[in-house]
Amino acid sequence: MSTTAPPRPRRGLPFSPWHLLLLPVSLLFLLPFVEMLLTSLTPASDINRFPPAFLPSHLTLSGYEKLFEQSSILRWLLNTAVVSAAAIVSHLVLCSLAGYGFARLRFPGRSPGFLAVLATIMIPSQLLMIPTYVMFARLGLVNNLGAAIVPWLASAFGIFLMRQFFLSLPTELEEAGRIDGCSRWGVFFRIVLPLARPALATLAIFTLLGSWNDLVWPLVAINDESSFTLQLGLTNFQGTRRTDWSLLMAGNVVATLPLVLLFLVAQKQFVATMASAGLKG
Repeated sequence: MSTTAPPRPRRGLPFSPWHLLLLPVSLLFLLPFVEMLLTSLTPASDINRFPPAFLPSHLTLSGYEKLFEQSSILRWLLNTAVVSAAAIVSHLVLCSLAGYGFARLRFPGRSPGFLAVLATIMIPSQLLMIPTYVMFARLGLVNNLGAAIVPWLASAFGIFLMRQFFLSLPTELEEAGRIDGCSRWGVFFRIVLPLARPALATLAIFTLLGSWNDLVWPLVAINDESSFTLQLGLTNFQGTRRTDWSLLMAGNVVATLPLVLLFLVAQKQFVATMASAGLKG
């Protein structure tokens, strides 16, 4: 009696066919960053040459030397980190509390109040700059780092995001906690918030990107160089007649590098968060 060996499973391709499409697209998105890095290492003679060349004749660190010698880039980097850290912490605390209140608590004017919060998203930020500046000036928050921090304490988008996520959670979990003797605060901190980690991570990512790259409001409210953020400081490198492009691109590399390193370190968490934190309800 002869036996035949079971057929070997066919090995698939070591990559998905989608990679054939995604790889050229990813290279297309990567090209501006490569050009920014090369320009920061390119001598001024090559940058001003016409027609321009993609690759420099030789590499130089003169742009970075001028950046650290002629500017307070480290101070600006610290200011931006402080603003972003304060924005993330305040967003996670205030937006989660407000979102949970609109999602679960019953109080008069809840629906009109939430609609009023959403309506602020449709108001152009340029329309609010003058009254906001006047209010900040009366409070003594102009021309210091507080002017960049206060507008990022909370946002209508953050409240909306957290409310939608809380509505997707089953109320039976909270009712079980209340039956076991847990207070409303205990239910929120011990049951609801641990389940809301994907939404909190998503909110933290968007808040970090927005606060790190904010330019228009600091440009209006801050004139003291010691309180400049990165984007505001880099704007001063652009002159009306002549711009030192190697210096400007070196500053852009320094401003972009922390976000790139953060993404490379936590890319799996970022992808998992974005995949699992879709808006529901």
